[in-house]
Amino acid sequence: MPTQILDAPPTAKAFSRPIADPEGPDLPIIDPLAWADHFENRSPEHLLRWAIERWGRRLALVTSFQSTGLVLLDMAWRIDPDIRVITLDTGRLPQETYDTMETVRRRYGAHLEVVSPDPQAIQELVRERGPNLFYESLKNRRDCCRVRKVEPLQRVLGNVDAWITGLRRDQAESRKDTLKVTFDDPPHQGLVKLAPLADWTEKQVDDYVRRHNVPRHPLYSKGYRSIGCAPCTRPVALGADLRSGRWWWESRTDGSAKECGIHLTPKPESSTS
Repeated sequence: MPTQILDAPPTAKAFSRPIADPEGPDLPIIDPLAWADHFENRSPEHLLRWAIERWGRRLALVTSFQSTGLVLLDMAWRIDPDIRVITLDTGRLPQETYDTMETVRRRYGAHLEVVSPDPQAIQELVRERGPNLFYESLKNRRDCCRVRKVEPLQRVLGNVDAWITGLRRDQAESRKDTLKVTFDDPPHQGLVKLAPLADWTEKQVDDYVRRHNVPRHPLYSKGYRSIGCAPCTRPVALGADLRSGRWWWESRTDGSAKECGIHLTPKPESSTS
């Protein structure tokens, strides 16, 4: 039976549509908006189990080894120890991230799919604009993120139907409407994107980490709350915005979000720098 895909709006506003139970007999019907409605008040483990049973090896968990992603990995591993795990090696990660990667590999026996950028694209970018181009302009930083993160992830997600991410609504204003199930925004158009911990708080994540002895990235103990590439991440003051340590040199006067482009397509260039 051919899969039927129903259009779904791109934002997490009020949603409710009459449709068959996504866990019932009408699984060929793809309507992520209705699925988001169905799973909104269900546990992350419930959503993960459903997704694993539905997509199998056509489902992947993508993580940068921050706590939310590792909580999801721990949950998914308890359901299916062979869950596909994808991570991006941008070439500029802090050593602590590689150490965490090795800890996770040994702890869970995970065969990590480590994805790297196109070497030629990196070579051209660095030759034309220098190794620290991202400090010079917003365009340069976004181009660096695009080459090192967005495009490599695009390539590897070409062989999946759905992917799991650690987005949470409390991480940033730009993420407050995150749905637990949705069609992915560009550049991964057409895939089903799952955010099982969308409604969790940072405290809930930390509590799960302690309760289940989940590996913890060492940079958290040094004041980091959001961890990306080494040159683009720094510790934040107590009580500061969770993602304020990312691209801290960029001003934001137009309300645009500090994002790399994996989860949100950046606004066109403006006066921000």
